[in-house]
Amino acid sequence: VQLVESGGGLVQAGGSLRLSCGASGFTSDDYIMGWFRQAPGKEREGVASISLSDGDTVYSDSVRGRFTISSSNAKNTVYLQMNDLKPEDTAVYYCASSWGLVATLWQLEYKSWGQGTQVTVSS
Repeated sequence: VQLVESGGGLVQAGGSLRLSCGASGFTSDDYIMGWFRQAPGKEREGVASISLSDGDTVYSDSVRGRFTISSSNAKNTVYLQMNDLKPEDTAVYYCASSWGLVATLWQLEYKSWGQGTQVTVSS
């Protein structure tokens, strides 16, 4: 599986961005996909996850209500709509995937990772 993120950039606090993750190599719908982020000097953390088989989603407490994860009808692209962005959302955002049925933010579950895209939120 190969993953390519896009859509990062610089935005003012309160603004919005939409990240995209294009995936290739899936052999079925039994995959989970997640968005993770790593800020300078901090550990990587889970942000949102979606099960491509049933559409179930999981969010971290820090983004719930502001971010929305979704997939395209063809299930080969996953989006992260980020609204009401805050300076603390500044990080490199990574897309990840793995065979599975249950959405999860547990990083060790994920086997394939993208290269990351920078999101910077100015105050």
